[in-house]
Amino acid sequence: MLFRSNYLFTYSLISSRNGNLRVIDCPVFAKMGGYVLARATLCVMILCMGVPIGVMGRNVSASELTVFNVGALFTVNSVIGRSVKPAIEAAIDDVNSDSSILQGKQLKLITRDTNCSGFLGTVEALQLMVNDVVAAIGPQSSGIAHIISHVVNELHVPLLSFGATDPTLSALQFPYFLRTTQSDYFQMQAIADFVEYYKWREVIAIFVDDDYGRNGISALGDALAKNRASISYKAAYTPGAPVSDINDLLVGVNLMESRVYVVHVNPDTGLRVFDVAKHLGMMTNGYIWIATEWLSSVMDSSETMSFDEMDLLQGVVALRHYTPDSSSKKTFSTRWRQIKHKETMNFNPYALYAYDSVWLLARALDVLLSEGESISFSYDPKLKEAKGSTLQLSTLRSFDQGDKLLRILTRMNFTGLSGQIEFDQNRNLIYPAYEILNIGGTGSRRIGYWSNRSRLSVTAPGSLYMKPLNDSAKDQQLYDVIWPGEITKVPRGWVFPNNGKPLQIAVPYRVTYKEFVTKDKGPIGVRGYCIDVFEAAVDLLPYPVPRTYILYGDGERNPSFSNLVLDVSQHKYDAAVGDVTIVTNRTRIVDFTQPFMESGLVVVVPVKKVKSSAWAFLKPFSWEMWSVTCAFFLFVGAVVWILEHRMNHEFRGTPRQQLITVFWFSFSTMFFAHRENTVSTMGRLVLILWLFVVLIINSSYTASLTSILTVQQLSSQIEGIDSLVSINVPIGVQDGSFALNYLIDELQIAPSRIKIMKTQDNYVDELRKGPKGGGVAAIVDELPYIQLFLSNVNCEFKIVGQEFTRSGWGFAFQRDSPLAVDLSTAILQLSENGDLQRIHDKWLSKNVCSAQSNQVDDSRLSLNSFWGLFLICGIACFISLTVFFFRVYIQYRRYIPEDEENGFEDPESIRTNKRPSRATSFKKFVDTKEIEIKDKLKRKGSDSSSKQQISQIADGQLSSPS
Repeated sequence: MLFRSNYLFTYSLISSRNGNLRVIDCPVFAKMGGYVLARATLCVMILCMGVPIGVMGRNVSASELTVFNVGALFTVNSVIGRSVKPAIEAAIDDVNSDSSILQGKQLKLITRDTNCSGFLGTVEALQLMVNDVVAAIGPQSSGIAHIISHVVNELHVPLLSFGATDPTLSALQFPYFLRTTQSDYFQMQAIADFVEYYKWREVIAIFVDDDYGRNGISALGDALAKNRASISYKAAYTPGAPVSDINDLLVGVNLMESRVYVVHVNPDTGLRVFDVAKHLGMMTNGYIWIATEWLSSVMDSSETMSFDEMDLLQGVVALRHYTPDSSSKKTFSTRWRQIKHKETMNFNPYALYAYDSVWLLARALDVLLSEGESISFSYDPKLKEAKGSTLQLSTLRSFDQGDKLLRILTRMNFTGLSGQIEFDQNRNLIYPAYEILNIGGTGSRRIGYWSNRSRLSVTAPGSLYMKPLNDSAKDQQLYDVIWPGEITKVPRGWVFPNNGKPLQIAVPYRVTYKEFVTKDKGPIGVRGYCIDVFEAAVDLLPYPVPRTYILYGDGERNPSFSNLVLDVSQHKYDAAVGDVTIVTNRTRIVDFTQPFMESGLVVVVPVKKVKSSAWAFLKPFSWEMWSVTCAFFLFVGAVVWILEHRMNHEFRGTPRQQLITVFWFSFSTMFFAHRENTVSTMGRLVLILWLFVVLIINSSYTASLTSILTVQQLSSQIEGIDSLVSINVPIGVQDGSFALNYLIDELQIAPSRIKIMKTQDNYVDELRKGPKGGGVAAIVDELPYIQLFLSNVNCEFKIVGQEFTRSGWGFAFQRDSPLAVDLSTAILQLSENGDLQRIHDKWLSKNVCSAQSNQVDDSRLSLNSFWGLFLICGIACFISLTVFFFRVYIQYRRYIPEDEENGFEDPESIRTNKRPSRATSFKKFVDTKEIEIKDKLKRKGSDSSSKQQISQIADGQLSSPS
């Protein structure tokens, strides 16, 4: 009987088998074309007639079954389907002919054609489930896999997909989905590493707008973000879109900046993209095309591609699933040529994955049977018919052993045609790998591999699996690529967009220090040091940069540079050119070029002239230095007197005369005016060293005194940033400068202490007033501004202390802008060839004031500067005195006072008939001229010899006979 409604066709079939009567209602949605409706209706009728009532009403054990139904879902008439269908059939035959597996049971293949339609694919999947399949092989479509996964979850039927690469299918939402091919998550990692290898920062993604395309490109965006790259634009088109839609899409894409295109589309219609791109002139020099594995699948499935097709793909880089060469793979390739009724002469990697999927299921079933499990199906109480429903959901039965079979499947480990079949904890194949191909001529050549073990490499991944993980960037390697246009030089990867919109550059409209940048009536509308640097750098680029300068600010006060940088980061402007300081917070939101001007914060304070005084001559030395110097003059004079007194008549005389000589000689050496000659060796040595010390002291004194007589004196006690922070005085900062936030946030200075300076006149007035007059005690600003300010006021003010921040000025661009890198190189070239200095001299070459105020205290010389000289001189004096007294002591030991002649003795000692003490004798000995001592010692020696001779003669006479 046939019942028809407006939206639903219901077919009721009454049949009798084995004495059982059943009524089955099979719904098919209306509003379909005639051919599709007829085909669906026919399938439903066959489905309804082919299921016995007896089977549907009871459980069937494995002992009763000799055949296990296995479903297969894919689009037969497709690039993937034409390779997969013979492979699955071959695998079923191989399993059934192998008596060592499945304990004599057979696999029965039930194939359903999804016809590249999500709706029909779902209908075919539901029909397949009615056949009590133990598992389903497929589908190839990620969109259909999403829908069917909900069905198999409910019925506990494992779904082994050889072609659904959507990364989101690995979610816990689909526990019965098991991917037997590589996930696009890894493919997009490979593309991201390829983009990083060539230092590109932006790509445009061209993809089909379905689950496969959207989720794959989403994974690409995540992978690029890890390498600080991004997808600048997502160009999507609907599945089955006409060529005109693709043409409009690529026309818009061609007007954009990026020239790196990632094409992630379906293999059956993907070549249309390159056909349109070729027609639009987008397959020439400067373009980079990267295709996912769909393109290699198309090429692998064709014995030979036509010349016109190959002409579309010259220079394209494509990925292909890596399947290691093995004897079993070669055997399969040979067998493929013998398969009859196949629609393609070659096969793609999906055929290998499909073949391995069948064997994976067969091995898992064999394990399940060996554990004594039976295969049974039962009705799901949750699948009850709603009141008035004609869907007949009760015809669907769940697989009782499905959960256990799934666990066995995820634990399987064997080597198939596609390589190692083993799953990780996320149920992905453990060794994801891809070949990277460069298409050219009549075919393609391999330029490298990608794997999760080594990333980019020219070594096959199979040899790297047993080695330690190595993903270091320096070890990445690929062979050279021939890019579109038959060039080997790596394309830049971006151009300025051809949409007629020049670069929008914001320029601060300064009120102060207009030498750096300000408004101009010229053609470009701005001028200044920063503009000239930017223009010179742009001229060095190997490509034109269309640009428009836009003034930022109202011209009444300096704009906020932090807001300027923020607007660039928010894409209100493409760049900011001016005196923009590179600080940490700004580098987080924009990219800066190489600094073209060094900068740093300094402190400026007022100064006053020091009036000369009558005692100015004492200021060059500190009091310690004066004291030590005077002491050494006397000390050296005394040492020289000691060394010269015994042998130099100029150092002898009455005690008063000798004292005067010591003082005169000591201080006359200051002017090298001493008249006394030194005759002793030690005395001359000491004098030479001392005269050298005096020379250094005189020179230093003269230089210091000259500096002090022309010095400027600070009008406050501020000597740098530390003293400024500690003293509670007002501080001035330039309007719009980052110094305001730095003082408040970093140095914790109260905002009430800070005054905003809007003009240079404010600088002068506030500093002259000082804190007592309602002005400021100091101004904190960047060094380039301060140098220009001081030259304009004839160095009336001074910088104190050192720069307490180190930074520079750079041009700000949006994040990941390639112009920032190229301009940095150009700025370095300007610095190396001297152009940067010439531009500086043109705008900023004025009187340069001293960076430090020459304070009196800084000019005074202390003992720290000369203690080394004094030490050397002191050591020389000590050594000379030691040698001198040692010689005197030796002479004194030879001189015996008891044998001295009367002329040498003191008259008082003769009168009193007493011998002088040894100390008195030694004192007189030292005071005696050395030449007299030597004469007496010589005479004493002669007398001793005479006496000895007389004694010997006397002894001889006594001993002779009388």
